[in-house]
Amino acid sequence: VAKCCISRIIYSYIMNSKELTDMSDAKLIVLAIGGNSLISDPKHVSVKAQYQAAEETARHIAKLITAGHRVVVAHGNGPQVGFILRRAELAREVLHMVPLDSCVADTQGAIGYNLQMALYNELHKLSDHTPVATVVTQVVVDSEDPSFSKPAKPIGSFMDRETAEKHQREDMWSVVEDSGRGYRRVVPSPLPKRIVEMDAVKALLERRAVVIAAGGGGIPVAELPDGTLEGREAVIDKDLAACLLAKELQADMFVISTAVEKAALNFGTPDQRFIDRMSSSEARTYIDQGHFAPGSMLPKIQAVVDFAETTGNIGIITDPKHLSEAIAGTGGTLIFP
Repeated sequence: VAKCCISRIIYSYIMNSKELTDMSDAKLIVLAIGGNSLISDPKHVSVKAQYQAAEETARHIAKLITAGHRVVVAHGNGPQVGFILRRAELAREVLHMVPLDSCVADTQGAIGYNLQMALYNELHKLSDHTPVATVVTQVVVDSEDPSFSKPAKPIGSFMDRETAEKHQREDMWSVVEDSGRGYRRVVPSPLPKRIVEMDAVKALLERRAVVIAAGGGGIPVAELPDGTLEGREAVIDKDLAACLLAKELQADMFVISTAVEKAALNFGTPDQRFIDRMSSSEARTYIDQGHFAPGSMLPKIQAVVDFAETTGNIGIITDPKHLSEAIAGTGGTLIFP
């Protein structure tokens, strides 16, 4: 009972503290945007359609920049990597296959270009001349990470059994049957350890640039005994890489933009309840109770909890439309340490 009372007192104090109520001050914000910010309609995935989706996202980000916040943007790349792999597969009789680390690098450049131009144009309309730059970002992973011996992250398109077995033989792919829908390639998803271009990101921020970095979780590389780097066929979770970026920058806020405005308990049931604010310890309790779906909301909650507990700062989950409200403390789900 005493612990419960103390927790309520602390909770009440934090809810009324200047840290949470004075959110209009200029802040360093690391913003991780998901696939819905880059492909708004799965039936329209052309380059033009992806740029139009980036334009919509840029309008919301531009509001943060013109309000005086410094912003670092990380983004997902799942569908885009799938497109590259599919093109390579269709052209395999005349062209080489593309290594997965190169796929991530390709998407960092292409998506970064879309976001960079969309933000430049939106800021230009607002007579704001803040520079925008994309950093092709390598992220060091451990070659002994358990995921390399047990690949489990599905990528690319579905295949029939014959095609899957051919890739196993000729390309050394790991493949699995996926719920009766066909076969898919599975790859390692190691934990991010270090962002190689961190100094470059910091230098750009010091010049007040908006930085797009760690796209798609970063290009997975391993550090060899002599200190050089070597690419790895893997994908890094975008939210975990963005969290590492936010922690290393000591960001004031880490925001994950997703398809819904707020996280919810009992999601999709008659007892569904959206969460406005919760402590990291409350979030851990909800995780243990199974409220957040693996592969969906769970890794986002885990990343924000990690950030809040490591830095002592605020993490937020929301959708693009409510970014400004969430930063001001009136929208989204806020997670505090």
